[in-house]
Amino acid sequence: MKRYLSRLLALVLVVCIGLTGCSANDAPGALTGDYRQDTLAIVSTLRDAINVSNDAANKAEIQAEARKKINDFAARYQRDNSVSSLSSFTTMRTALNSLAGHYSSYPNRPVPEKLKTRLEQEFKRVESALRRGN
Repeated sequence: MKRYLSRLLALVLVVCIGLTGCSANDAPGALTGDYRQDTLAIVSTLRDAINVSNDAANKAEIQAEARKKINDFAARYQRDNSVSSLSSFTTMRTALNSLAGHYSSYPNRPVPEKLKTRLEQEFKRVESALRRGN
């Protein structure tokens, strides 16, 4: 009887962990798998992050969300051969790497205007490439 209960408990735990893992993808703001939609959402989030004022109360939260989105996007699409050759993807990766590098090297400093300008240009190129289907 003891053996039966331990096996039943193990089965229940496996099912609970499996269901918890499956529901993580349904989190708000999670990537959907639609490259175009995900890329536009990331661009919007990153624009908010680089344009947040230095004295904003939620600046750290916005930057942490931007870092998470950068990591999620890279993890999701970096090895996807169907998008890795698109010009929108390569430009987006350049922008993500630039912003991630700034956040890693200078976590407490605001994003410099020169970097903001360059990121905005890259975001516009990504959006126009997505409109063209590239």
